[in-house]
Amino acid sequence: MTVNGTNKAFARYAWLTLGYNVLVILWGVFLRASKSGDGCGQHWLTCGGEVVPSAPQLKTIIEYSHRVMSGLDGFVVLALVVWALIIWFKGRTEQNTSVLKTSLGSLFFVITEALVGAGLVLTGNTAENLTAARPFWMAGHLINTFILLAFLTLTARRANGGPPISFKNKGKILAAIVGCIAAILIVGTSGSVAALSSMLFPSESLTSGFHADFSPTSNMLLRLRLLHPIASILFSILVIFAAGWLRRQTNDGAFAVKWSNILSVIVLIQIAFGAATLLTLGPILMQIGHLLLADLVWISFIMLAASTLAKQREIG
Repeated sequence: MTVNGTNKAFARYAWLTLGYNVLVILWGVFLRASKSGDGCGQHWLTCGGEVVPSAPQLKTIIEYSHRVMSGLDGFVVLALVVWALIIWFKGRTEQNTSVLKTSLGSLFFVITEALVGAGLVLTGNTAENLTAARPFWMAGHLINTFILLAFLTLTARRANGGPPISFKNKGKILAAIVGCIAAILIVGTSGSVAALSSMLFPSESLTSGFHADFSPTSNMLLRLRLLHPIASILFSILVIFAAGWLRRQTNDGAFAVKWSNILSVIVLIQIAFGAATLLTLGPILMQIGHLLLADLVWISFIMLAASTLAKQREIG
């Protein structure tokens, strides 16, 4: 069976690929938060110089399992591209062409994701090591991850029958979308820096953590940590208002309304969850949940943006 010419099985596989990538990301959060990033030492592709660690510690198991998941992810996304290519050869429609393009984009960014991970390991920017470059590595890693999720989301949406995107005569809409993307990335990167500072300089209590944020003797990362909750609140309000405006600017009305509502609800949940994470001093489970919600905010926004930029939905 097909969805406007695209195989339904492929559409399901595209959504499953997106879900698997979210799982890989969440395990990466556990890897960082558990300070296990140096479990294989400064070795890549091997782990401690071995293909399979022979006497692993717990942190080695955590790090190695993440590498296995990431390696499998490469094959999962490669299969997505091969499948999309087969469908394209069978019918070179506009839909199949756009699915092939976004799946190729997904493959490119899953490769760069692996390279960023390798760079973190080889430069020693893992576990409790702190270099001047590490915050930039963290920010770059998050941005690359979000771009990968965007391509996977667009692939699944289009394979599932979503109408094509058009940028013609949509200057104001594009400006709003770019503004929201910038806001979400600022919140995300500031969050990655805040998580890093909390891991490297843990606080015994909320009060001591607050004092450390303002102490002139604290590391710069700690003094920048407050930027995340401030940016989160301000930009969350911006995104919610922008979502309400974008839903009224589309040819894909019902879907834009749906994703606008989903996005707004998840953003509000994220604010509450972020506050709870802060008040509980960021236990690992809360950190995982916080990033999961961040990923869902991003995926929902991509779906809303695509619906806003969509041409008239195809019938049949």
